[in-house]
Amino acid sequence: MICTAAPARFAPYFFGVSGALLLSAAGCWTGSPEQDVVVYTSLDSEFSKPIFADVQRDLGLRVLPKFDAESTKTVGLTSELLAEAERPRCDVFWNNEIVNTLRLEKRGLLETYRPAAAKQYPAIFRSPRGTWHGFAARARVIAVNTQLLKEEERPKSILDLTDERWRGKVGIAKPLFGTTATQAACLFAYWGVERAEQFFEQLAANDVQVMSGNKQVAQAVASGQLLFGLTDTDDAVGEIQAGRPLAIVYPDQEEGGLGTLFIPNTLAIIKGCPHPEAARRLVDYLLSPGVETKLAEGPSAQIPLNETVTMEARIETPQTVQAMQVDFEAATAEWDRAAVFLRELFAAAE
Repeated sequence: MICTAAPARFAPYFFGVSGALLLSAAGCWTGSPEQDVVVYTSLDSEFSKPIFADVQRDLGLRVLPKFDAESTKTVGLTSELLAEAERPRCDVFWNNEIVNTLRLEKRGLLETYRPAAAKQYPAIFRSPRGTWHGFAARARVIAVNTQLLKEEERPKSILDLTDERWRGKVGIAKPLFGTTATQAACLFAYWGVERAEQFFEQLAANDVQVMSGNKQVAQAVASGQLLFGLTDTDDAVGEIQAGRPLAIVYPDQEEGGLGTLFIPNTLAIIKGCPHPEAARRLVDYLLSPGVETKLAEGPSAQIPLNETVTMEARIETPQTVQAMQVDFEAATAEWDRAAVFLRELFAAAE
């Protein structure tokens, strides 16, 4: 399915001067340390900062965020959380994907918390152990340059990235970080190791262009540097909203096909965190319908997963297209093996 804007209905750690000033713009902060909450987040700062400002206004909590670079998204923060395990600095990990959250869970670094709002989310997107909570999803899609490819020529599957017709003209983000790494782990779990390794070897043999991040893939497609590439819906929507010649293809929609992968943001409280009460209040707030609605209406066009949210969506959802059936825990179990293989295969892109 191809979509350009198809609507669908679905029921002190302080980390740099710029971060320290994030929420002080409205005036001097006079709160106590008990009103601080440290958040490590891989969600782009332009999407998360407005939410953090709302948190200060509505809860009186000062959010102290630590962001990660686009090129090492999620993995960099996960490595820091692992390194800080004996003396946690972070209260809440807001991850823009799920596999690295589950890696932390496997290491016993996540606190159990069962907010009342958790029951408003599908079971697949929340931990049965109460250690993480999924919300505000994005889809892994193919961004296509509409000026360079006629509609009948456009790809329909992620497998089309391996087609020799498009040698050197298609792209992906580094498959070691962020949602691209999550998708790789999901493919290893879904297809099995041999089939997944074959797919990525075919990508490499087809001279796939490896970009530093998903945003760079969308930009390269929109500029005509690439004909199409794998990216996230938020990055593709950003190019469409800017009026650039880009369309979204939700891949693998044929009967019995792989389906489109939907990846939630995840929230987790770090075990032994310095501000546990503030962390719980923040998680309660972020799992509210209002936050998901704001993320959906904003430039990132995230997909609310809270079943009480009803609004017009600008992108397709798991209710409107065929979604990939994913066992995220199985994908996490494949992560280490997949990462070693992919690092060696794409060493030149490091």
